[in-house]
Amino acid sequence: MNYFTVLLVSVALGIDAFSLAIGIGLTGIKKREMYILSGVITLFHIFMPLLGLSLGTYLGRIAGPVAGSIGALVLIAIGVSAIWNNLRQAEPKKKVIDISSFTSLILLATSVSLDALTVGIGLGVLQADLLLTVITMGIIAGLMTMSGLLFGRALKHNIGEKAGIIGGLILIIIGLKLLVW
Repeated sequence: MNYFTVLLVSVALGIDAFSLAIGIGLTGIKKREMYILSGVITLFHIFMPLLGLSLGTYLGRIAGPVAGSIGALVLIAIGVSAIWNNLRQAEPKKKVIDISSFTSLILLATSVSLDALTVGIGLGVLQADLLLTVITMGIIAGLMTMSGLLFGRALKHNIGEKAGIIGGLILIIIGLKLLVW
């Protein structure tokens, strides 16, 4: 597999992280949390393919669909929570999604890197430079996450108070997409 193909696969894997990040950016996030979330998603996009490679094809076929459904339900729940909190909050500056919670952070990172797990299962047969491939996947996902967060945050300033509702809807749509496809 040539490096251009690795880049294309990395961008494809990073699209979910980018979309999720836009939704989170719309609901409100601090700069420090942006760096933390981008870093964690980078790490997950490096280690999930390695985990997938070690799990093997058989286990991936059994656990893959269940894990994907759990990740999708987590995103839907976070989206519903974001919308609910935005509709009932008294002051617009109040945080809607708590990225500072370790559990929330891990669930978000896992939900957008599950596809990297399944890609990892196939890496063994592709005879790719494994280290270069997973580092590229991680860096691209991290950059796409940060870009999505910045874009969502900029949109929040232009859209106003209801940006949290739009962000929540984006998270729900991503979750439904993961459930259906």
